[in-house]
Amino acid sequence: MGTEKRSFVKTLGSFNKTFWVASVMELMERWAWYGIFTLLAIYLVGSTDTGGLGFSHTEKGQLMGFIPAILYLLPLFTGVIADKIGYKLSLIIAYSMLIVGYYLMGTVSSYWSVFFVFLFVALGAAMFKPVASAIITKSTDKSNGTLGFGIFYMMVNIGGFIGPAMSSGLRSTYGWKLIFIQAAVVIFINLLIVIFFFKEPYRQISKESVSEAILNSLKKIWEAVKDVKLTVLLIIMVGFWTLFNQLFNTLPNFIEDWVDSSKVSNAVTDFWPWLGNLISDGGQVKPEWFTQIDALMIVFLQIFVSYFVLKIRHVSAMIRGFIIATIGIGITFYTQNVWFTVIGTVIFAIGEMATNPTFSSFIALISPRGKEALYQGTYFLPVAAGNFFTAFVSGNLYEAWSDKLSLLQNEMTSRGIKMPEVTTDFSKNQYYDLAAQKLNMEKWEMTRMLWDNYNPNKIWYVIVGIGVVTILALAVYDKMVIRPREAKANGN
Repeated sequence: MGTEKRSFVKTLGSFNKTFWVASVMELMERWAWYGIFTLLAIYLVGSTDTGGLGFSHTEKGQLMGFIPAILYLLPLFTGVIADKIGYKLSLIIAYSMLIVGYYLMGTVSSYWSVFFVFLFVALGAAMFKPVASAIITKSTDKSNGTLGFGIFYMMVNIGGFIGPAMSSGLRSTYGWKLIFIQAAVVIFINLLIVIFFFKEPYRQISKESVSEAILNSLKKIWEAVKDVKLTVLLIIMVGFWTLFNQLFNTLPNFIEDWVDSSKVSNAVTDFWPWLGNLISDGGQVKPEWFTQIDALMIVFLQIFVSYFVLKIRHVSAMIRGFIIATIGIGITFYTQNVWFTVIGTVIFAIGEMATNPTFSSFIALISPRGKEALYQGTYFLPVAAGNFFTAFVSGNLYEAWSDKLSLLQNEMTSRGIKMPEVTTDFSKNQYYDLAAQKLNMEKWEMTRMLWDNYNPNKIWYVIVGIGVVTILALAVYDKMVIRPREAKANGN
């Protein structure tokens, strides 16, 4: 007899309490993480007179690139530890670390103190990450698993939208420190949830020690990456993640430095004053709200995009999605026109929705029968590598080609105009004001002069170049590896 198909409502009702508790905890954890990470690029290089840390873009690139790279490698070890000590204890440890780490991030100001505190946060997040997915896996079955993970990822994006939205309002009204306190409070709520409402799901406890389990996990990863077809795919996907990360690590700084968003700010304020005041600061739309366009698009459109993608070959959908994403991100970095920033972000979001969810399916296409889970375990490798390489694009390259302060300092030196060094006593904003005064220019007139003289948008050549190389590599990979496998599977 065939299995009776459940209605949507019945499927929704089939999820147990543990599933819903885990989904809520995921929403809260993402609220805290993105509530900080979405604004981090602005905070790290922000002028000290506004509460920013005044770091260089190279320092920002290292913090936002290297530490997330470490975070995505750590679940290889933390997942094994969680299986040994139990999910509830793992979550309590993770949340305790995150509460302390997030709070301390708002109190430190030197590069190395921020580095080590953020690394501590990454350790806590890495303890949480594999446990959350494992709980959802154990709380679903074949009849409701697809919907279950759909709900889970919807929670990710809802949290990813609420967090930055709340932080954006808090940092304007109360200062930067409160966004870190907010993250700590949100995680404290998660700690209460896990203590009072979370029930440990059944898990099979192996007799091997933690060190043996970690060693076996590393051996399995090594066994998978010895497959050249998989390794080539993973290397290609580094390009996708390097491109994707520009949305958080580079674009907010580019918008703050070069894009005049006053027209959008005025239009929104005229239409809905409350919203205009929320998203604006000094007559400009705060950069984090452009990133929010991406999250909002995913919350509302992911299901529809996924529906259309289902009708296309996985690889074809991925290539098309990546072409769209590359065009979108290219548009955002090409011009100072704020409407192109909006349109580019929307286009990028559509491409991301078509590409990202199909990656796991892509790996499944080349997995030998019986080794699907083994191959899926390599998913995090290109994510980590993409973060690592992003550090150089959003850091060193942006500092050299597109950083407004660096270019203005070059301009003042070339004109023989003496200026004080930017220090804790003389902020970046004070440098801009004094330079504009000495050049006898308004702020945006000076910005336009720098744009015309130095072409800071040339960074788009590199960012789009990464996308184009990745697209071409995927197309070749499809022709050389995937299509022959499909033809063989179909008996042609």
